[in-house]
Amino acid sequence: MTNFELAASIIFFILLTIFISSKKKNLKTKRIFSNFYFSMYRAKWGISLMDSLSDKFRKFWMVLGYIGIIIGFLGMILICFTLIDGIVKTFTKPEAAPVVGLVLPIPVEVPGIFGIPFSYWIISIFIIALVHEFSHGLIARTHKMKIKSSGFAFVGVNLRLISFVIIVFSAIVKFKKYFNDATPFYSFDFSSFSADFWLVSGIVLLVLSYIKKYWVPIIPVAFVEPDEKETAKRPAKEQLSLFAAGPLANIAFGFLFLGILIFAIAPLANSVFEPAGVKIVKYVESNETFPAERAGINIGEVIIEADGQATPFRENLSSALKAKKPGDVITIRTNNSTYKVKLANNPENESSPYLGAYLDQEIKVRENIKTKYGKNFPNLFIWFIGLIEMLITLNFGIGLFNLVPLGPLDGGRMFSLAMINRFGKDKGQKIIQKTNMFLGFVLLIYLFIILKNILVSFI
Repeated sequence: MTNFELAASIIFFILLTIFISSKKKNLKTKRIFSNFYFSMYRAKWGISLMDSLSDKFRKFWMVLGYIGIIIGFLGMILICFTLIDGIVKTFTKPEAAPVVGLVLPIPVEVPGIFGIPFSYWIISIFIIALVHEFSHGLIARTHKMKIKSSGFAFVGVNLRLISFVIIVFSAIVKFKKYFNDATPFYSFDFSSFSADFWLVSGIVLLVLSYIKKYWVPIIPVAFVEPDEKETAKRPAKEQLSLFAAGPLANIAFGFLFLGILIFAIAPLANSVFEPAGVKIVKYVESNETFPAERAGINIGEVIIEADGQATPFRENLSSALKAKKPGDVITIRTNNSTYKVKLANNPENESSPYLGAYLDQEIKVRENIKTKYGKNFPNLFIWFIGLIEMLITLNFGIGLFNLVPLGPLDGGRMFSLAMINRFGKDKGQKIIQKTNMFLGFVLLIYLFIILKNILVSFI
């Protein structure tokens, strides 16, 4: 599955690069920093549909847009509190994961990086961007604001930088194998996506980057481009409803996908799968060794019994643990072995017993489903459930993050307009500047935390 995702991502980026190269005349590309590019492909996609919907349901969209202003400012308060609270917890509880992270289509386990399969990433990005930008356009047309264009934009990276990153990371992997597994450094393995495969690929790309100056599109996004000069002349409430429309739509779609998961997918999942125990996902990281790790229970083992009580669900294991006190010994049987585990004190509640492991519900496909539909249907169904869960998480996360009152984000534009209207241009600009400096500093701290976690993970 991993190789499929990796192959799909490579094919996608190659096709996207070919598309960019073939449409150079229609693209407006500018360089941002030394190795990054931003390119826009302007068209008129979706504008006729926006006009049709805005004409038929104008009052509805207008009221919804004004409600979005209220929700937008409430969301702004929520996300600011979450960011500041997360920073406080980072310094008071170093084991706490950052509340802000990078969503990347790579299989990593680093706090602050949300690694997801490429198929989830590209589908989610497309749906979220489409919903977000279409909503901006719909509210703009509801208020009869002019839309200059719509289309796709791409954030890209210089091919030379990509090749350097590939060479460095593949060399690190090769050195780790040399030191950890005693694999001779001069031995080569050119099987699919091995370290040597990537090392050679990186060198080839580096040579190619010197022959011709290519840049590779990495993040595709959709956009709707209202006439900014005309928009700035409109009443504040119309502008605010336009800015709030995108985040509001993402949050609304988050609830929509949540409803689909609860009321449509969950009942169907119960007929396809059955509980099979509680899986040890990983140990809780701390200065001390906690009971699960100390007893020798391996990551990936599935707990099927605790003190003779079957534990098909996580709730069954919780009940068995609640019957114990810190210092008590519990007999745990997994799919591999039986362990005597002496429970510790819960760091957050000294009177509660503690296993010291992250747990997940293990499931298996019902035998009648295997017989009737074969093994491919359950795998496809699991993939689809994961996609819906990802759409819920990312719609809520990106929708709320867009409400941060910072710079060019929708929240930043709402906050700037509100401050200037409330306090006047001079005082409003001072408030905006101080807010941008403070929140920029907060996000910079999160970035340093993520970079530190990446470095620690590689070391």
